[in-house]
Amino acid sequence: MKTHQLTVYRGSCAILSDLNLDIPQNKWTSVIGPNGAGKSSLLQAMAGLLKWSGSITLDEINLNSFARKDLAKKIAWLDQTSSSPDELNDSLSVYDAVMLGRLPHQGWLHLPSKTDHILVEQALQQTDAWNLRHRPLQQLSGGERQRVLLARLLAVDSDILLLDEPLANLDPPHQADFLKWQGNLLTQGKTLVTVLHEIHFALRADFVVMLKDGKLHFQGPSQDPRTHQALTALFDGRVRLEKLGNDWIALPN
Repeated sequence: MKTHQLTVYRGSCAILSDLNLDIPQNKWTSVIGPNGAGKSSLLQAMAGLLKWSGSITLDEINLNSFARKDLAKKIAWLDQTSSSPDELNDSLSVYDAVMLGRLPHQGWLHLPSKTDHILVEQALQQTDAWNLRHRPLQQLSGGERQRVLLARLLAVDSDILLLDEPLANLDPPHQADFLKWQGNLLTQGKTLVTVLHEIHFALRADFVVMLKDGKLHFQGPSQDPRTHQALTALFDGRVRLEKLGNDWIALPN
C-alpha cells in the first residue's frame, strides 16, 4: 500500500497533509507519534473511512476504484473505539459478533457457510476467546471484549490488517500472545499496520512510521539507528531508548 501527497480531512479540517508513504507488503509497520499527530486518521483513511485527497494505492490500484465490499475483503480494520459499548449490540453473543467479520464474503441474506464457521472458530481459538463464544458481549470485561474484536478482525481473513491500539485493555499474557498472532499472520503473507503507544512493542515491527503535527516525521526500519534518533527527536528528547536483551525499550528522560 502506498500514499502520494495524501491529505486527510475530518469535515473541512485537514488532519494530515502531503504524506508519501510506502507500506511494505507482507511486513509489520507500526505508526507512532504524540497525541493528536493523526495516527488514527491515517488508518481510517487507509480503510476508506475518511475523506482524503492525493492518492492511496493498493497493488498499484487506487483505493477509490474498489467496490466497497471488495475493499472490505482486502482490508480489515480495528478501531480504537471498537471496545465501546455502543459500537456493537451488547445482546449479541461472542460467536455472532465474530461472525460479523465474515459479512464481506457472504451473499445477501445467505446463511454462514462451513468455511465461515471454520474461520470464526479459528479466530476465537487464536485469541483465546473460544470459551467465551456463548456469552453476550455485555457480560465481558474490557480485555475479553478486545480479544473478541481481534477475533472478528482475524475472521475477515483479509490481506491487510489495520489495527488502532490493538493492545487496549489486554493483560500482559495476552499482550505477549498478540506478538505471537502477529508472527503467525506474517508467515501467512499478511500485511500489518498498527498504531501503538507502547514504544517497546512498536519497535518489534519491521518498519516504523512516525507522525507529528499532521505530517510525516520519519519512516524507516525499526532497528536502524537513524530510526532511533528520529524517535528521540519525535518526543522532543523526553524519552531515551535502552537495549534490553534483543529488544529496545523507551524510558522517560
